[in-house]
Amino acid sequence: MTDTIPLEPRSQRTQRFPQWLKRPLSQVGKAESVEAVLTDASLHTVCREAKCPNMGECFSRGTATFLVMGSICSRSCSFCGVQHGIPSPLDPSEPARVCDAIEKMKLSHAVITSVTRDDIPDGGASHFAEIISLIRKRLPQVTIEVLVPDFRGNTNALESVLFAGPHVFNHNIETIPRLYQSVRPQASYGQSLEILAYASRFRVDLRVKSGLMVGLGETREEIFATMSDLLAHGCTLLTIGQYLQPSKHQTPVIEFITPGQFDEYKNHALDLGFSDVAAGPFVRSSYMAERMITKV
Repeated sequence: MTDTIPLEPRSQRTQRFPQWLKRPLSQVGKAESVEAVLTDASLHTVCREAKCPNMGECFSRGTATFLVMGSICSRSCSFCGVQHGIPSPLDPSEPARVCDAIEKMKLSHAVITSVTRDDIPDGGASHFAEIISLIRKRLPQVTIEVLVPDFRGNTNALESVLFAGPHVFNHNIETIPRLYQSVRPQASYGQSLEILAYASRFRVDLRVKSGLMVGLGETREEIFATMSDLLAHGCTLLTIGQYLQPSKHQTPVIEFITPGQFDEYKNHALDLGFSDVAAGPFVRSSYMAERMITKV
């Protein structure tokens, strides 16, 4: 018996969140200054574009996850709230603007992700590499975490990112293999595992990270099997969070996972051998990322 609360069929219900998914509004804190920095630098964040439920909290703590290469994705994964369509050309001034924002926000750990750019031969890998290199040159005290797309399995593209020297390499597996066709049809479970394995072999001190969404209809056993696959392919840091439907256009939530089940997932992953695991209803790939890298 799984420790979850199934929803009624979509046609018979409105979205009703259980108590553990209700949270108080975040304090304003540094949110206004973060918004000002991002606006002045004309930068996107995955926080806003993907409709992350933690945006207010993270902005109020003075942090954000940068979304580079535009705000329009060339893919249309059914779970994602980021707009998809035909992306704009890359902006050569963006790496410098990202560095400026990191400096103004006084970040000690910067997380950079991107939309998927299948329209570019290297998937935007050289753009990632330029950003990493510039941060290392201008802000050597800042640790860098990149959350990259799959680059369609292009290892030359992947190497350009790795050679630039990120401290944490993150590529999300997202879900269990059975659900790929409905949730992530333009990607490959096996290819994503190979990307993680390639990164883990590249440099012994590189931290390799991945993330899982739950609540899409997967079973406990399927989650455990995916954890084992990730660990076998060199992933040592793991995030597990509740999938929440960004809008009516994305795939619906199948079930809400209880805090007790998240604890079980975390403990199982740690028992398997992961170095650190963040698991909970509001956990996302970059949520409290600086704490995970500091702890490790």
